[in-house]
Amino acid sequence: MTVNEKEKQRKGQKGTQTAPLADPAGGGGIRSIPGGMIPDESERKPALLLHSCCGPCSTAVIERLTEEFDITVFFYNPCITDEEEYIRRRENQKKFLKAYNEERIGETEIRFLEGPYHPGQFFRMAEGLENEPEGGARCLKCFEQRLEKTAETARMNSCSWFGTTLTVSPHKNYRRISEIGQRIALRCGLTFLDRDFKKKDGFKRSIELSRKYELYRQDYCGCEYSKRQEVKK
Repeated sequence: MTVNEKEKQRKGQKGTQTAPLADPAGGGGIRSIPGGMIPDESERKPALLLHSCCGPCSTAVIERLTEEFDITVFFYNPCITDEEEYIRRRENQKKFLKAYNEERIGETEIRFLEGPYHPGQFFRMAEGLENEPEGGARCLKCFEQRLEKTAETARMNSCSWFGTTLTVSPHKNYRRISEIGQRIALRCGLTFLDRDFKKKDGFKRSIELSRKYELYRQDYCGCEYSKRQEVKK
């Protein structure tokens, strides 16, 4: 069954109304460029809210999904605890989307949505896990925090699909991310796009596209703990 067939079966005869982008917490901090609306799912392709950890990781994933979904990239990463680094990665993400969209004018438009940036939420979540190794319990809690917010935002905006670019990285455990995503999807009544994007040379392709679009590629995941461990190597 294709994605579109699955979506039609899930919805039956009931259409989904287009909704403005909203913050599930009811506060400010979410911004979008351009468009400002998640597409109506009664259109040809279902709407996907795609959590992105960074511009480079999003490249190969977006390229792979463009024909299947109307994509809104959700940049929500409180784990990038250095604000200057956060801004650099956010602008890098927007740089890629601008160039990608300009190449496809009249064909498709990938939208951008920025979640609230509150590193304190990450630090509170990571309490007691500061000395965990990369890929350990702290990282799993971090994945859960970001996917929870993605699902909440998707649901508040009448978007039934959500996913993440995290699995394109060879440093991220696909099985654990899949488990977290499926659990959240079940609780929220959504569909998690459960794919291991590192397959079929996904990570290699992301490096090629990063070179093409001249994107900044960071050398650590994001939080000060991962940076500290990278320095020790």
